[in-house]
Amino acid sequence: SSQGLLRSDSIPEVGEDAAATVSMAETLSEEERDELRKELAKVEEEIQTLSQVLAAKEKHLAEIKRKLGINSLQELKQNITKSWQDVTSTTAYKRTSETLSQAGQKASAAFSSVGSVITKKFEDVRNSPTFKSLEEKVENFKSKVGGSKPAGGDFGEVLNSAANASATETIAEQTEEETH
Repeated sequence: SSQGLLRSDSIPEVGEDAAATVSMAETLSEEERDELRKELAKVEEEIQTLSQVLAAKEKHLAEIKRKLGINSLQELKQNITKSWQDVTSTTAYKRTSETLSQAGQKASAAFSSVGSVITKKFEDVRNSPTFKSLEEKVENFKSKVGGSKPAGGDFGEVLNSAANASATETIAEQTEEETH
């Protein structure tokens, strides 16, 4: 009779039918029932006591936080920070971070090589016969337009000189028209 909850009898689950519960209750002696009722009352009392203790502890905790000036927003920030630290310390995060770092380095190298290829292509175009021919034509145009400057310079300089010469001619023409 002192076995209480340690009995090996199966205890019916919440969804089991009432007939099984009734048959089990019929098999208990009056002494076993009294003991179970006492144990039930004791467990309910312990639960109530624990609930009261928990409520008192939560109230005390809130009071301490209030005195320290800790509010919900600060707690949330601390929780997020702690969670982030927990995440960053995991092996999976470290592996992923490492993999992404390596991928970034490979991408950077790839972009660098693409830039080199583009630079080389521009150099190839500039050294091509077609570009050289165009450059010569622009230089000839520049010297015809009024360039007393010796031929030679890079393409950008030639274009700028041609544009300046053209602008100078236009201004000179406008001045002549105004004076007549």
